[in-house]
Amino acid sequence: MNAAGVLVSVRKNDGSLHWHHSAVRLGEDDHGVWLGAPVGTVYSRGTEGPVYTTREVRVMLIPRDAWWTGLFQESPARLDAYCDVTTPSQWLHPGEVTMIDLDLDVCRTRDGGTVFVDDEDEFADHRIRYGYPPDVIARATTTAEQLRAALAEDAEPFGRCRRSWLARMSAY
Repeated sequence: MNAAGVLVSVRKNDGSLHWHHSAVRLGEDDHGVWLGAPVGTVYSRGTEGPVYTTREVRVMLIPRDAWWTGLFQESPARLDAYCDVTTPSQWLHPGEVTMIDLDLDVCRTRDGGTVFVDDEDEFADHRIRYGYPPDVIARATTTAEQLRAALAEDAEPFGRCRRSWLARMSAY
């Protein structure tokens, strides 16, 4: 597979660099652009450099005009789905995508499929610290609830669709 490299650059509302890592562009479908990360992908946080290296294959969905991104992980990761509530992603050029992290995360466990919203305390703190406007607060909370329902129902792209992209990345 000959896939182009992409820098995923997640920022906070003040523009500061949050998480960033490299990925490969796997392709697109009706849900958006799919990126892949092989075992050994290094994730860095802010300016502190590498924080951890993945032990599992991952794919990331960058939906078009949506207030979230989706991360799907193979075993041994405890979570099979980890969705960040974000501003709509922006492609700065074909090799870099960026978005603003709005703190709320909607996750699904691999064992049992429990779905939960994480970092609500961080969201409450940051909406004051970063001065989230009321429309952003409303959009973030609505998006988190929609993601919670979709993950609980295994609705696409959180069902079979993600599995096919994970299989494609596993063969990479």
